Amino acid sequence: MMENPINTSATNSTPGWERELLQKLATESLKEQRLRRRWGIFFKLLFLVLILFSFYLFSDYRSAETENPGRHTALVDINGTIESEGNASAHAIIPALNRAFSDSGSIAVILHINSPGGSPVQAGMINDEILRLRKQYPQKKLYVVVDEMCASGGYYIAAAADKIFVNKASIVGSIGVLMDSFGFTGLMDKVGVERRLMTAGENKGFMDPFSPQTAKQKAFSQEMLNEIHQQFIDVVRQGRGKRLKETPETFSGLFWVGSKAVEMGLADDFGTTASVARDVIEAEDIVDYTEKEGLPERVLKKFGASIGVGAISAMTKLNTPGIH
Repeated sequence: MMENPINTSATNSTPGWERELLQKLATESLKEQRLRRRWGIFFKLLFLVLILFSFYLFSDYRSAETENPGRHTALVDINGTIESEGNASAHAIIPALNRAFSDSGSIAVILHINSPGGSPVQAGMINDEILRLRKQYPQKKLYVVVDEMCASGGYYIAAAADKIFVNKASIVGSIGVLMDSFGFTGLMDKVGVERRLMTAGENKGFMDPFSPQTAKQKAFSQEMLNEIHQQFIDVVRQGRGKRLKETPETFSGLFWVGSKAVEMGLADDFGTTASVARDVIEAEDIVDYTEKEGLPERVLKKFGASIGVGAISAMTKLNTPGIH
C-alpha cells in the first residue's frame, strides 16, 4: 500500500495547517507554470532561429545560382527618396554599381530610376561614382531608364549616364533646390507665448521656427541654395552637353512629361529596361545587382522587435514573485 505523502495526523495537530498546505500547493503549481513558460519560450525562439537559418541557406543557394551568369545586362535599381538611409542611399547604390561594372559578364549597366529626389549630398556621391566607373570601364555604357519619375536628386544622378530613356508620361526634371521650414512667431504673439531661446553665437538659432528670421539670415539661406543649385546646373550641363536645349525654364525647378523631356534634351529616347537591354545593349539576360534586404533580414525587422519585447516581458514576469 502506497504511503500518503501528506501526513494528515501531523498537519491536523498544527494550527493553520490548511493555509500552509494551500500555500505549498500554490507554490508548486506556480513553479510548474513558470517552468512550462520558460520551455515554451525556449522552443519558440529555437524554432524561429531554425526558420531564419533555413531562409539564410536558401538565400545563399539562390545567390550561388546567379554567380557567373555569362553575357548579360547589369541592372541597378534606385527606388524612392534618395537619403542617407535605405535602399536609395549612396551606401547602398555605390557598391551595387561597382559590382555591376566589375563583373566580367556584364556588357552594360542599366540604372533604373523611380525617385522624386532627395538629398543633394547622396545624389552627388552617386553621380561622382558613376563618372569614376565610366572612366575605369570605358567599354561599358551606363544607361538610365526612368520609370514613373526622375526628378530633382534623381535627375542629378541620371545626368551622369551615357543616355537617358523615359516613358512618354514619365515625370522628368525639377532641377532646383529648396529649404523649407515653418514660422510661428505671429501665432505666438496672438496667444501671448514668449520664446526664451538662449544661444552662444549670433546665428546659432538660425532656422528656429519660433524665432523671427532676419534679413541677413534669409540672404544667407538664399546664397547657400543658389550655390547648391549652381552645382546641380553644372552637373546637368556637363552630363547632357550639346544635347541639352536650354531655355529660361530649364533650371527653374519645373518638371515635364517624358515626351517633352526628350524634346528639351533632358532625355534621349523612349524605352524600358527590357527594350534597352534587348535593342540597345543587345543582351536580353538581365542580372539585378541592386542591394536588397534578404528574407531573413526582412523577417527580423518585421517580427524581431515585437518578439524581443514579448520575450523580455515574459521573462520579466517569470522572475517576478507572485501569481500571473
